[in-house]
Amino acid sequence: EVRLMESGGGLVQPGGSLRLSCAASGFTFKNYWIYWVRQAPGKGLEWLSRIAPDGGATSYVDSVKGRFTISRDNAKNTASLQMSSLKVTDTGAYFCVGDVVARWFAPPSRADGYWGQGTQVTVSS
Repeated sequence: EVRLMESGGGLVQPGGSLRLSCAASGFTFKNYWIYWVRQAPGKGLEWLSRIAPDGGATSYVDSVKGRFTISRDNAKNTASLQMSSLKVTDTGAYFCVGDVVARWFAPPSRADGYWGQGTQVTVSS
């Protein structure tokens, strides 16, 4: 069974940091791009970041560039999203997504790739 399981979400104050983790199983992790997608309250799905299968290339949406860092460990079938300088607007459900195809230009779709269940991040004072 294909599984992607996010962890590490929680409540944090503005300016704080969180590290999200994604544990994968049931597919050849090293052959897949890994993405982090966010759904803010009342809004649609938004690409945040992606990392190439070999970890050699990364992308970030402008709103998180310089604050978020994506990484992966293919030996452990895991990926991470280190988040710092968090803002209230970072609040939302964060999803880990695996896809053999590089995607970025079209909006995220749950029909594409493998999706985790999401982990909630709430940034509030």
